[in-house]
Order: sequence, then structure tokens, then C-alpha cells
Amino acid sequence: MPTLLIIDDNPAVATALDVLFSLHEIDTVHAADPEAGLAMLDRGGIDLVIQDMNFSADTTSGAEGRALFAQIRARHPDLPVVLLTAWTHLEAAVELVKAGAADYLGKPWDDRRLLATVNTLLELSEARAELDRRRARDRLQRSQLEARYDLRGVVFDDPASERVLALACQVARSDLPVLITGPNGSGKEKIAQIVQANSSVRHGAFVTLNCGALPSELIEAELFGADAGAYTGANKAREGKFEAADGGTLFLDEIGNLPLAGQMKLLRVLETGRFQRLGSNRERSVQVRVISATNADLATMIREGSFREDLYYRLNAIELALPPLAERPGDILPLAAHFADKPIAESARAALLRHGWPGNVRELRNVIQRAGLLGSGAHIEAADLQLPASAPALRMHAPLQEPDRVQIEAALARAGGVIAQAAAELGLSRQALYRRMDRHGIKSS
Repeated sequence: MPTLLIIDDNPAVATALDVLFSLHEIDTVHAADPEAGLAMLDRGGIDLVIQDMNFSADTTSGAEGRALFAQIRARHPDLPVVLLTAWTHLEAAVELVKAGAADYLGKPWDDRRLLATVNTLLELSEARAELDRRRARDRLQRSQLEARYDLRGVVFDDPASERVLALACQVARSDLPVLITGPNGSGKEKIAQIVQANSSVRHGAFVTLNCGALPSELIEAELFGADAGAYTGANKAREGKFEAADGGTLFLDEIGNLPLAGQMKLLRVLETGRFQRLGSNRERSVQVRVISATNADLATMIREGSFREDLYYRLNAIELALPPLAERPGDILPLAAHFADKPIAESARAALLRHGWPGNVRELRNVIQRAGLLGSGAHIEAADLQLPASAPALRMHAPLQEPDRVQIEAALARAGGVIAQAAAELGLSRQALYRRMDRHGIKSS
């Protein structure tokens, strides 16, 4: 049950508020002066403060209330504070709201409005507290992950990335093949390196082959090697990637580009550990951990007959699905800072978060490195990024439409004049709503 602290020198006010809130399952405690109120706050357990503006007899300036609010804000910056004030102190109360107070209500107050204000603020506080708890858990899990495993210096701060990394480390010690899926430029090879670094063959070689970067007639020779004369231009015997990776890991990128003949031979190696070089009848044996990656829809390729279903299930013993950068926005700014050689200005940070990143981490790295090279200032500015103005924005960072006078008045009416509630509905802070009300000439009720 939430607890409210009422700081007011009038016992009748404290009694009336205690009766009101007790009917709605909210506890109250009372302090008759600022010193007692601050002492109670320091003991903890208070979820919201309702404070008066004057505490000494014959004092009407509101100076005591301003001083008390300043001390509360300094000691407990996130604690919501509601001001109770006579209308003669309205201007002072508005200034305090602009300075961070949650809301103000005049004496005598309206019970319905006060309840609505308090309930809204308590819900917002609980949501913030839950977010803080979740962030604390994420930080703890991240530190434990970094302490326990070799993450190859990967930069991340998004829960989606953390989940993929945790699974990658968990399955690394298994000898089963791993399939990493995700769009181009999203960091699949880095995930493969992390699997290798935490596997039983971490001291072996890490050999890569991009199956999409070679003509189809050369892929088999690259994979399995070739004897001299096996094909035109093969003047001497050559070692294939499987032999080079013996005792280590072979990373096959863009596995969907492997031709069917190569798929059949790859399947045999995965099942038996044995293969033949092109142009040779001698079988060779290797112990290799295979990690493959693709941005293709292998299930569709199976239906179309361009990828073997049995190979798919052999490669896909464990799948690590890496989301595109746009779906792990928490990684954007840490990665940008990692790629940058000078500080990133706030305007540029905002532009980075608005961009949709169709090219993923690779595009982000290129944009930051280009901005650092071409920008002439001490910081990377938004203009240095050269991002298209029409770039799609991330949903979670999309700016809300600027509310007009009619929308503001409607929100205030639905909220019964409660500023905090109307601001939350409009997606604004209380201070931002007050500025717009001033701009449109809207008076507080």
C-alpha cells in the first residue's frame, strides 16, 4: 500500500486528507513543519509528498514552501511533490511546477481532482520504479555475463543483444553445429567468434569462408581443397578450409549460397567428419566445429528446392537469431561511441536514434567513421552524419505529433484539470505542457 507524507501545520488538513486517502487504500503520515517532514523522508518509505506553502503564523509569502520544495528535490530528486496553496500563491506554485513539482492544487481542494492527481503520480512512480528495477537486473546480468564469458570485446546495451549473447555462450561448449540468422551487417560473424571463444576448441583456428563471395565452381575447392590438376589453373595441391580448421572452428557465412553439389558434400562431412579433396580419391578426417550464418530464408529455399532439407536440420541444431539493429535500439549509441574518434553531440545522438539503419551495424560504423573524417568540429554534429531526412524512424523513438490548442484543452478536460494526467496522455512532461498552455493562452483550472 503506498504511503503519502502530508507536510502541513494545520492538523485539520492532515485529518481530512487522511480520511480521504484511507477510503482509497492509501496510507498517510503527517508532519507539522518542514524539519519534521524532511526527517521522515530521510527514514524512507514515502511514495509521494503533499506540502503546504506556509508554515509560520501570519506568513503568506510562500517562501517557506519554496525552501522546503528545494530541500526535498535536492535530497529526493525523483519523489513526486504536490503543492497545496492558497490562490494568492498561485504564481509561486506554477514556478515550482516548472522547477519540477508534480502539480499544485488550491485550498480548499477538490477531492476528485486531488485523488486523480495522486493516483496518476503513484502509477507513474511505480512504472519508473519497475523500469529502474529492470535496468538494475539487466546491468547485473550483463556484468555477470561479461565476467563469466569471453565476449570478444562486443559492444552492446540492448536486452535483445544480451539474450542472443547469453544463449551463444550457453551453447558454445556443445559440439553441435550452430546456425546464426540475421540481416546483412548485423554482426553475425562477431557472434560466431564469441561461440568459438567459449567453446572446447577455443585454442584452435577460427577459419571463415563467405559462400556468397566466390563463384559456385570454386566453393567446393575452397571447402575441401584440391589436388594438382583438379581444375583449370590448379597447378599445385591446395588445402581446403576444413583442413585449415581441423581442431578448431569453421565459420561458413552466407550458407544459403552454397550450391547443391557442395551442400551434399558438406552434409557428408558433418555426418562423418570425412571428405575428399577435388581430384583425389583419398579420404581425409577432421574434427571441426561448424558455425554457419545466413540472411536468407532457408525454409523458403527448401520449398523451392535450392537448399537441402537434411542439411538445414544438420546445421540448425541450435539457431541464434540476431535481430536487426533497428530492433535493438539500445545498442545504437554505445556502438556509435565505440566507432567514433571524437564526442558525439546531442543533436547527432538524436539523429542516430531516429534513423532506421537498414544496413545495420555495418552502416552505423561507416556513417560514424565518415562523419569523424569529414566533420571539422570538435564534436560529431547531426549534419556530419549526412543521414537522409526521410529515413524511417524507430518506432520507440518516433516523436509524438505536436498537440494543438484543441487537443490540449480536450486532454485537460478528460483529466479534470490534472496537469500530470493530461501531460501523460499527450506524451509531454508537465513543464512542456505548461509551456504549450502559455503559448496558446490556456489557463489552468
